[in-house]
Amino acid sequence: MTSTKTFPSPSAASDTLAVVSQSGPGVTFFNAATFERQEVLALPPEPHELCFDPRRRLLYATSAYVSGYYHANAGRATAVSVIDVATRTVVDVIDTTPDHAPHGIVLDGARDRLYVSVEATDTEPGGVVVYDARDRRRITRIPTLAPGPHWFALTPDGRKGYATNKEAPFVTVVDLEHDRPTGRIEVPGSEGLDVSPDGRYVYVAAPKGDFGPRPAAQPGIRVVDTATDRVVRVLPTEGVVFPVHTTATGLLLAGELRMSADPDAALGGQHNGVLTVFAPDTFEQVGQVEVGRFPLTITSSPDGSLGFVAGVVSSTVTVVDLRRTRVVTTLEVDRAGEPGAHGLAYIPAP
Repeated sequence: MTSTKTFPSPSAASDTLAVVSQSGPGVTFFNAATFERQEVLALPPEPHELCFDPRRRLLYATSAYVSGYYHANAGRATAVSVIDVATRTVVDVIDTTPDHAPHGIVLDGARDRLYVSVEATDTEPGGVVVYDARDRRRITRIPTLAPGPHWFALTPDGRKGYATNKEAPFVTVVDLEHDRPTGRIEVPGSEGLDVSPDGRYVYVAAPKGDFGPRPAAQPGIRVVDTATDRVVRVLPTEGVVFPVHTTATGLLLAGELRMSADPDAALGGQHNGVLTVFAPDTFEQVGQVEVGRFPLTITSSPDGSLGFVAGVVSSTVTVVDLRRTRVVTTLEVDRAGEPGAHGLAYIPAP
């Protein structure tokens, strides 16, 4: 059985959606019920992903590059901005040096550990840096044995982690009790991932995203059994998938690209993407809806009723009613070029 959590619906009073603009650069705050834009906070260049710490009411934003994006940048950055959501100010910046290009970021609230994925250096493979969420002290670095780990996910008990690797044909399995890599799951390069609410499965988007119309392998989602760390099923999709997200009710959400017919199409050569929704347990496809260009990040409301899909090329967030699989509204996010809307975080009222 898939576990189901019950939470209040979005509150018009003060629930908030935070959205990073990569080229903004900054984070835009929206009312999560009325979708009214509230304010924009400037951040260091090229912010990527967001992570919310509900205990301390802090929002973390990774900044991966000086400018540009993966494999097309002017240098790797070393900053994780720490934002007080009450005052909407940057109260600290974590310097990841000697590591660089922080991208994925995940919080284990029970153990007060913050995990940040970083790219390889001249002397170290890519890895995950562990920080103490109480004082932001660096605890350790766990190698993922690949050059470019991007997304990182935890099992609900916090004992295991999984890192997707764009340039390596495997997902790295990490023992978080002993802080060491323990295995590899063969996939043809990978993008986003998430873990089911009951911890039974890890869902991995593969192959890695290329911008041309012909992916290297059948695109879809690899379903990994966490008990054996083996792929037990592949959910095929029409387009290459970048973001994967599971809701509190167990729905599996996948953001599919729709590409230009031009075989040389690069970033910006995409049509509107598609959000595909799969049922828990059966993995039956229960709906699809059109979203912005190049869906790159997905999150949902705590009760699982609303999905939010950031389109990095259109610089929009498509708000989706997941009970009816229909678009509620589209939010515009400021940008100073391409790419635009990227990381997302849902911030419940205190």
